Amino acid sequence: MRAEQVRSEVQRLLRQVPFRGFVLNFENGDGIPIQDPENIAFDPGDNSGSASVDFYVVSGRYRLHSTFEAVTSVGTTESMEQLG
Repeated sequence: MRAEQVRSEVQRLLRQVPFRGFVLNFENGDGIPIQDPENIAFDPGDNSGSASVDFYVVSGRYRLHSTFEAVTSVGTTESMEQLG
């Protein structure tokens, strides 16, 4: 997924009512769970397309600074549980 597509999907998932957790999956097989909307922070940008590709995750034992370019897919928390 391209960075803009990943950011857009994350924004959509964060606006769900009720919120359902999701996982950011990376090329190396790692997955970072987002179990609360407050666990991830990023500049959503504006209509001019000036959004940053950087994001930050603080959740339980996870502390991560990465980019949406490094995310290969966005999945459900059920997919994370299946990975083990």
